[in-house]
This record gives sequence, C-alpha cells and structure tokens, in this order.
Amino acid sequence: MPKNITTAPEPEYAVLVGVTNQEQDANQVQEYLDELAFLVRTAGATPVKQFTQKVNIPNPRTLIGEGKLAEIEYFVKDNEIDMVVFDDDLTPTQHRNIEKVLKCKLLDRTNLILDIFAKRAQTAHAKTQVELAQYEYLLPRLAGMWTHLERQRGGIGMRGPGEREIETDRRIVRDKISGLKEQLKKIDKQMATQRKNRGKMVRVALVGYTNVGKSTIMNMLSKSDVFAENKLFATLDTTVRKVVIENLPFLLSDTVGFIRKLPHSLVESFKSTLDEVRESDILLHVVDISHPNFEDHIQVVNQTLKEIGEVNAEKYIVFNKIDAYTYEKKDEDDLTPKTKENFSLEELKNTWMAKNNEHCIFISAKEKENIEQFKKLIYDRVKEIHAVRYPYNNFLY
Repeated sequence: MPKNITTAPEPEYAVLVGVTNQEQDANQVQEYLDELAFLVRTAGATPVKQFTQKVNIPNPRTLIGEGKLAEIEYFVKDNEIDMVVFDDDLTPTQHRNIEKVLKCKLLDRTNLILDIFAKRAQTAHAKTQVELAQYEYLLPRLAGMWTHLERQRGGIGMRGPGEREIETDRRIVRDKISGLKEQLKKIDKQMATQRKNRGKMVRVALVGYTNVGKSTIMNMLSKSDVFAENKLFATLDTTVRKVVIENLPFLLSDTVGFIRKLPHSLVESFKSTLDEVRESDILLHVVDISHPNFEDHIQVVNQTLKEIGEVNAEKYIVFNKIDAYTYEKKDEDDLTPKTKENFSLEELKNTWMAKNNEHCIFISAKEKENIEQFKKLIYDRVKEIHAVRYPYNNFLY
C-alpha cells in the first residue's frame, strides 16, 4: 500500500457489565452503565450491549457468577465483540480468570478512564501524571500479563541470579514510578513558581463534574478559545486566563472534570494540577442542571474536593444548561408526592436556595442566559476581595 494512503482504524465494539448489590440498586447501576457507555464512546469504541447481575457476595475469582460469565462469553463469540468493560474495578485474579474465559480485551472502569486520560493528555505535565497513574495501576496486575516492558535495566549482568521475568518487570515498573514522581516534583516546583509570579491577583476557579460546561464558561468570560466539546474529560490541564470585568482584573482557572469512581491514583497524581483550586479565592462549582442526577454529581465533586485537600475558597454553585432543563408536569388529579422530575425550573430555584442556603445562580453559557447577572456576581465578590488586598487601588472602580 502506498505510504501516503492511510486507512481508518477498525471500529471496536464493547459489551458493558455492571453488578447490583447492597450499595447500588438496579436504577443506580443503570445510570452508572449509561455513564460507562459515554466513557466507552469517548474512548472511541461503540457499546452494543449491557449485562447486569445481582451480586450480594462478589465471586473472588470472577466477580460475577459462572452462568452470567458464560452468557457474556457466548455473546462475545457470536457477535465478534472486541472488548468487555466492567463498571467495577477487578482484582488482578478476577481480571486473569475472566480474560481466560472471554478471550478478548478486558477493561474495568479505572483502566478505561486511564486510557481516556492518556489519549487526552497534551502537555508534559499531564502526560507524566497519567503515566504515573497507569504504572501504579499496572504494578499489582503484572503477574500473568506477558506484555513485557522495554528492558531499560535488562541485559547481561543486570538480572539477579535466578530472578524470574515477572520480578524484573516489577522492578522496572517501580523504577518507572520513582522516576515519574521525581519528574513531577520538578514540574510542580516550576508551576508553584509560576503561581507566585502571578502576584496576589484574585483567583477564581471553575470546578465540577465532567462535561458540565466549565470550558464553555471559561471561553465566554475570558474571550479565549479553550478546547470544549461534548465528551468526557475534554480538559485535563488546568488553564489559567486573565479576565477583566469592568476594568477589574482577576485570574480564572478551568480544571479537569471530576467523575464518580475516579481512580484514586489519578486523584493523587493530579493533586498538583488542582493546586489552582486549593489556592483560589472563589470557587465556581458548575453543575449541569439538565442532568437527571445532578445532585449526585454535586456530592461526587464535594467528596473529590475533600480528597485533594483543604479548600478555603468561598463557593458558589453555578447551575448551567438551564436551556436544556425539562420536567414532567403532574396532572391535577395526581395526588402522589412530587419528585424532582416534576419541579419546574422556577420551583427548583426556590426549593434549592431555600433548602441549602447557598450562593447559587442559574445560567446557560451556551445561550447566554443570565450571563450579565453571573458576571455581576463575580465582579461584586472579586471587588470586595480586591479592595481588601489592594486598598489604595479602590479608586479604579
């Protein structure tokens, strides 16, 4: 084939597997599998079928029962499926045993997220963070995986007497992890210096679940062109822009989106990236109000913020995508209690603000709804902080 002719990669087809148990019921598992399907599409594959099973006590060998595993095996063979993705993390033993039965590519949720992060990473910092998380995920799973690493320390005289191949691989991975951690320390120092060089300007950070519109808000406020699309983890690197509202300057940061069951190794390796959040003066927690489970997303973000360390910034909840919000109006003769699906946007506004007593605003970044009120909210708070920090500059505004 001529060198200048390239062929598109063959599409990959995936089967998704989830389990219900005491911690997650059938409705939750369905939601998780729908999100897993979104992850699979983001990674570039096509989900074709979902399997679920109630598992009170996980099978230590295969997580799910042998009958369900056989059912998945037959479907994989009959339909030429390329990979099977489990929504729950698999132990190394479970991974090996399931892979022997299915004889196709096998991923769990963590593995899939790591793959997407690796694909999305653009800068040296993000690539190093992702690579570190990948090696930490790989280390306990080396046994039985004959995907040998390059022998950077291999060769004559470098292997101990009688040392097995798997032990050499483990040593190489541990060396890689140590090297990457040292590399991250150097990058972190450079980034810390950059933050100091920005002076004491007021800092505003955007945080939120993945795919809620943070980058769209960043583009709107900063009049820049930060990459934004309808896919998970469109932004990995924290982007910082100088924003001016009515002659009042401040720094605005756009951070990586969070997600439920975010791998702990990723949270750890991305802590330095999220220093912009810890050091911010104002936190804008962006929420997709059109998502049926936005309250769960709020809890996931709050929990992740706890994991990355103490955040003292004043927080505002920004309910985005009000243009896409829909609800089911109850019939007048329906006497059953209202659920959140039955609340109109106005009712939800009143209920939410009364219930939580939090600073919040409802906008549509895409349709530019309530944007002036949003800007005024930011301006007023930044002005207060700016006045305290720079008391002699108050004449500017």
